[in-house]
Amino acid sequence: MGRYTGPVCRLCRREGVKLFLKSLRCDSPKCAIERRENQQPGMHIAKRRKSTDYGNRLREKQKVKRFYGVFERQFRRYLDIAGRSKGNTGSTLMSLLERRLDNIVHRLSFAGSKKEARQLVNHGHIRVNGKKVDVASYLVSAGDSITVKTRPRSLRAVQTNLEQLQRPVPEFLSVTKGDSPEGKVLRLPGIGDVSIPVQPALIIELLSR
Repeated sequence: MGRYTGPVCRLCRREGVKLFLKSLRCDSPKCAIERRENQQPGMHIAKRRKSTDYGNRLREKQKVKRFYGVFERQFRRYLDIAGRSKGNTGSTLMSLLERRLDNIVHRLSFAGSKKEARQLVNHGHIRVNGKKVDVASYLVSAGDSITVKTRPRSLRAVQTNLEQLQRPVPEFLSVTKGDSPEGKVLRLPGIGDVSIPVQPALIIELLSR
């Protein structure tokens, strides 16, 4: 998947779920899915053919890639790691994607969108266990502490998001608000912690051919 530069609300409408690509807009009545009653983008919707099994599997993969903001090569690498690990491949794949640092920053509401979360990480605003980590794909572990650089500009941006965003924090994370916001990874995430409806089995079937 190449870098998409068009209107991101079309991506949510295409996949039929909120991908939280536009910060506060996704939680407001301006959300394209709610405003257009979950209508898919395009002029000739009525003329589209019925989706095939291959099309359903492909849509599931595209939905996950767009939600986590990863490219095809990155996605394949996560799949290879999941395939070599013990346990269910699909569940392990989703756990790896959930453990990405940019996703954790977003789920803690330190950032309004994945794009903003990646920017915070890449620009060195985020600390993991007290050390700067500027790689968005860094995989957190159980017990890790995620804090913000003690600089007014860094703290101000995160505190503003914590005040404005009213999204629930997932059960595998905890967050402490205040002058020094801090997030904790209580345990490794599972398939039940993913915030969008997903069927990993369809993705595995598609990529196993």
